[in-house]
Amino acid sequence: MPRSTTDLDPTPREGRRPRLRTAAIATGVVAVAAGGLYVAGLVATGDDISAGTRVDGVDIGGMSRSEAEARLTAAAPASWKAPIPVKVGDRAATVDPASAGLTVDVAKTADRAADPSRDPVTVVGRLFSSGEREVRPVYAYDEAKTRTAVAELAKQNDRTVREGSVAFHDGKAVATQSVTGSKLDTGRAAASLRAAYPAATGAAAVTLPVQVTEPRLPAAEVSRFLDAYAKPAVSGPVTLTAGSERLRISAATLSDHLTVKNDGGRLTASLDQDALLRDPDVARPLASLTSAPVEASLGVRDGKVVVESEGRPGHEVTAKALGDAVRPLLTKSGDAARTAPVATKVTEPGLSSASLARLGITEQMSTFTVNFPTAPYRTTNIGRAAELINGSLVQPGEVWSFNKTVGERTPDNGFVDGTMILDGSYRSAPGGGVSAMATTVYNAMFFAGVQPVEHGAHSFYIERYPAGREATVAWGQLDLKFRNDTGKPIYIKASATDHSVTVSFLGTKKYDSVEAVAGPRTNITQPVKREGTGEACVPQPPLEGFDTTVDRVFKNDGVEVKRETYKTHYTPRDEVTCKPTAEKGDASH
Repeated sequence: MPRSTTDLDPTPREGRRPRLRTAAIATGVVAVAAGGLYVAGLVATGDDISAGTRVDGVDIGGMSRSEAEARLTAAAPASWKAPIPVKVGDRAATVDPASAGLTVDVAKTADRAADPSRDPVTVVGRLFSSGEREVRPVYAYDEAKTRTAVAELAKQNDRTVREGSVAFHDGKAVATQSVTGSKLDTGRAAASLRAAYPAATGAAAVTLPVQVTEPRLPAAEVSRFLDAYAKPAVSGPVTLTAGSERLRISAATLSDHLTVKNDGGRLTASLDQDALLRDPDVARPLASLTSAPVEASLGVRDGKVVVESEGRPGHEVTAKALGDAVRPLLTKSGDAARTAPVATKVTEPGLSSASLARLGITEQMSTFTVNFPTAPYRTTNIGRAAELINGSLVQPGEVWSFNKTVGERTPDNGFVDGTMILDGSYRSAPGGGVSAMATTVYNAMFFAGVQPVEHGAHSFYIERYPAGREATVAWGQLDLKFRNDTGKPIYIKASATDHSVTVSFLGTKKYDSVEAVAGPRTNITQPVKREGTGEACVPQPPLEGFDTTVDRVFKNDGVEVKRETYKTHYTPRDEVTCKPTAEKGDASH
């Protein structure tokens, strides 16, 4: 009979059981042995750090964590606190690691050395290892402190780009050299510092990243311009000649009117010829090379305007001629090479026999005379004002000004102290008496029919002047002005004696006649008696105050075509007796 499967070779099956059992026993023995060694390792070392353990050369072997932490704190390697050398652009610096938030965490480093993970391999390995063991420190990083340290580096080392330039000062060429701009890349710099910690003894400086901005003007261009133009331009004076006359312009004066600009990376210079011509150091000596034209002097004969004395041409140096003469000399050196002629221009007088009819100055438009008591100060001051006003040529549309024409009434301008009305009283002050000239001009203007622009009457009435038709002036406060609205030039003729002053307007009349119609005096106010003070006080008799009106009536062919009304208020002229004290005033009498 065939055999069943259970009857088949039972031996192999019985033989397998002993082999499996043997393997299991062997594995168990190994595990027990390993476990024993692990336990033995723990028992042998406990929580202590194994012998031979070092951190950056500091021996902490056989110590507990707290002991190792104390040892690492007390005997920390110099590198942990050593400044980190850095380079920011072309500048060297150092960074204190602690201030930058870069330190060693000794507690965590001790934990790492003690192997708190209880790794079996490391623990068992301690039973059989007698060699040294190096543990890497655990580094701490305070981001906020690092940012602050980097910001301070940027503050100390960042440079703004500066363009080179050349300027002229006090007769010298002054160069400003170009500077390359640099800005610390603070984000990348922080990462570089962190990577560089700790710095080994003698380590090379850490190059921190910077952003560089180059100037647009190369340094070579500044040097070129200095040598080719700037230094020669102010190397000495330049001399201009006109005939036998010579004008010497100093280097200091030249430098005041030279400017330099950067024209697309190239320096160029320019001379302000107009300002140079106006400069007093040029204008004054230039007068010896030039002469203003002399205007013809006009008068009236048989009702017609005639030339009493002919004018003559003048010679002028224009701003363009001055610039054309100076510029070529600026690149040269030496007195001889820096000397050249300057062109002069002939200037014809505005008034001459030939131009009189063309200008339209054909008739006397008005004339007016004011008489005054003879006094030396009046003779001087009124005569000087007449001298300055005589010959004024007022073009169509132009505004004529008494103060601009006569100037400030000072001794340097030819005026002396005299009596004038100041703060409602007669006072002694420079220019006293010129209101007689102002009143005369005002009446000549009034009857010429031209347009008044600015005018002021005396504060109280002066008997020798026509009421409501008189004027006073005060430098810087009150002027007498009119506009020439006739369409033709007006020539003002003025003359004075020791007791009178006459002003005539010559031109072309707009109206056949201009008349004055005076109104009655109203609002009469009585004066009072008071005492003046100061050495400048002048006694004055009393006079009532009042209001008055004057109509200016314009006629053509005997028919009124226009009328203007002028109102004037006069305060009372108080009776004044004087005692010494000082006071100031503001108007000419």
